[in-house]
Amino acid sequence: MRPMRSMFHQSRRSVPSLNVASMPDLIFTVLFFFMIVTHMRSDEVKVRLEVPQGSEVQKLTNKQAVVNLYIGHHHGAWGVQLNGDLVQPADIPALIEHIRGGLSTENQQRLTVNLRVDRKAPMGLVAEVKRQLQQAYALKINYSATELNK
Repeated sequence: MRPMRSMFHQSRRSVPSLNVASMPDLIFTVLFFFMIVTHMRSDEVKVRLEVPQGSEVQKLTNKQAVVNLYIGHHHGAWGVQLNGDLVQPADIPALIEHIRGGLSTENQQRLTVNLRVDRKAPMGLVAEVKRQLQQAYALKINYSATELNK
């Protein structure tokens, strides 16, 4: 015996399939957007340095406003590298101003110089670099170190 159909019987409806033909275009568009917007910066360190160890090490935030300055050995003498270029300490103020000019107003105020100095670097050279940074009004200085092994 068949069950009686009610007045309001349910019809079988199928859910339409999702058209995914344009999905690769969308994915590549988003990927391309992030490749354009993301600024990957890594410096090729041209000076040899042995960074000191520290016990209170913290990571830098807002790396867009960070300028890396290295002091270490370069071909048997002490060298200074600002971002990717070897420089003389006297050139630092002009280069900092050039870098600052390429930053947004917000990042200009947050500009931080990250000093990575060899543990045996002469303090006279470090003091001269700091004096040149002071002339450029780059007053936020971070000293880099590796975390102390416990």
